[in-house]
Amino acid sequence: MPRVLIRDVPDRIHEKLKARAAAHRQSLGKEALVLLEKALATPVGPPTLEEIDAIRVEGAKPLTQDLIDRARCRARTY
Repeated sequence: MPRVLIRDVPDRIHEKLKARAAAHRQSLGKEALVLLEKALATPVGPPTLEEIDAIRVEGAKPLTQDLIDRARCRARTY
């Protein structure tokens, strides 16, 4: 398994990580790994049209790029 070494960790961050690890009864390395996994699981950037449609109210028409572009054009004319 690959290893990662992080140098020059500020004291404040090290203490917070150490406290979290103790609270969760795990090693500093394991706590850091858990936090990295959570951070990397979070999507980066704006949601896709499919993701937006998934959260919209049922019955509404699908959101398309054309609809977005037309709304943007209307907003610019006012």
